[in-house]
Amino acid sequence: MISAFFKCFFGPRLYRIYKIDDQAGRPYTDNLVEKVGDSVVKLMNFCYSFCKWTSPVLLFFFYGKVSIYFTTEGMIDLGRLGVRVGAFVLLALFCRSLGRLMNTDYVTFIEILSQAQTNNSHELKTLLRHYDSDFGKWPVDYSWKETYNFDKTEGKPVTSRLVKAQPIDDGFHLRLLSYIAANTFGLRLAYPGYTDLINLLTFNMLIQGRTNLVEDKKGYRAKLEAEDGNHIDTMFVDRRGTSDNGNTLVICSEGNAGFYEIGSMVSPLDSNYSVLGWNHPGFAGSTGAPFPSQEQAAIDIVFQYAINKLGFMPDNIVLFGWSIGGYAVSWCAKTYPDIKAVILDATFDDIYTLAFARLPKSWYTLIKTTIKHRFNLDIGDLICQYNGPLRLIRRTKDEVITTSDTPIPAIVTNRGNFLLVKVLKIRYPNIMNEETESLLWRYLGCGTTEKESLYLSLGVEDEMCTSILQSYVSEHGHAFPYDLGNDLPTDTKNQLVLFLANKYMVDFESTHCTPLPTSHFQIPWSVNYQHISS
Repeated sequence: MISAFFKCFFGPRLYRIYKIDDQAGRPYTDNLVEKVGDSVVKLMNFCYSFCKWTSPVLLFFFYGKVSIYFTTEGMIDLGRLGVRVGAFVLLALFCRSLGRLMNTDYVTFIEILSQAQTNNSHELKTLLRHYDSDFGKWPVDYSWKETYNFDKTEGKPVTSRLVKAQPIDDGFHLRLLSYIAANTFGLRLAYPGYTDLINLLTFNMLIQGRTNLVEDKKGYRAKLEAEDGNHIDTMFVDRRGTSDNGNTLVICSEGNAGFYEIGSMVSPLDSNYSVLGWNHPGFAGSTGAPFPSQEQAAIDIVFQYAINKLGFMPDNIVLFGWSIGGYAVSWCAKTYPDIKAVILDATFDDIYTLAFARLPKSWYTLIKTTIKHRFNLDIGDLICQYNGPLRLIRRTKDEVITTSDTPIPAIVTNRGNFLLVKVLKIRYPNIMNEETESLLWRYLGCGTTEKESLYLSLGVEDEMCTSILQSYVSEHGHAFPYDLGNDLPTDTKNQLVLFLANKYMVDFESTHCTPLPTSHFQIPWSVNYQHISS
């Protein structure tokens, strides 16, 4: 009995018992004793998180109260308060544990979990996957330690080296402010999904989303251990053998407040692809914090898992990133260039311009230092190091990655435009000159009707442009940059730049957070081949 009590004391929260054969799935029902105790624990966790988030303000407040709180009498009072709060929390934990011990569903679950933690067999994992619970106590399904070097010629699994952060060479005071800003409000402004508030608001939606993926889509949840020690929460839906697209795996990377449970997985799933979703470090069941180095480690272990455990080869994997998820995708594409394709939806080129456009101008030095050394999401530079098929999706009413302050965002300031221009200049340097770039910016600033009119007025011939590119590839190969354009007339270059812009970027008439329809989720165009998605 004592052993069972301690298991319940340290055990995770249980949310749902999934459908088993003919037995319908149902939410876990906690009794009154567990409910009251757990409510107190949740409240204290939220208060702790809130204090940590607002610590700079609290420190400033208490600094002015030194004479009150940091006296002998004041310290005694603070100590008494701490003892009372601690006793209150222990009482709440005791009540929660007692309530769990009286619940047969929880006792059955915690016994299976305890056995799985010491004997991670297939049978126990199968039993454990009948439950939806907090992911912290879940045993690891795949670790970076299981990975070994990848030999492209022999088709062996892969590993990679993570990029180490560069040391800061600024003054001490700026280093200190940068560290405080990044680890308090800065990280949460860049990734709202990392905050307890967003997790609280989306709590029920995440449970329902996982339920749909597991019960309706036959999803397989797994915990991955990354090289930096973080645990990454993933969900895999296998469509191999059920559709033509099922042999292609789409790895989805979410936005700064997105979760795989309610995020971008729906588009490739509706197109019948096999799909692997994952949550950023610090989001939902994933541990850590979404700093760039941890994002790299997370997408790296997800990619390794897809190859070594799920059995997909790189040339059958598509990376799909929405918004800030484009950073992890771009890094992975640069690191593993033999993938099938990359799709970036509502993604920007660099976070600095977006941050500077929205934060006070007086913070310029702090913003620059913090982003440079702690949030250097250089998506544009990374994706330019990838030479494979690429598709950019620009949302014409995007209110998040535009830098205009008008009620209706000016489409020309959409940072996806800058991403496209950067890619074309790297891949086709002799076509992208001052005149063609000016024409391209004019084209990107047009609405749908105006774009079509400009395209027709210049007499862009798609077949001719395709023929020129295919002739070059057949003679010189596909490696970028293309040494094409020096001997072409200006009119042909103008046609080629608009043709390429149309192939690399498609418009979606929507705001930033509208779900992407399946009509826009297509394998990117390439000179070598065209894949028609069903």
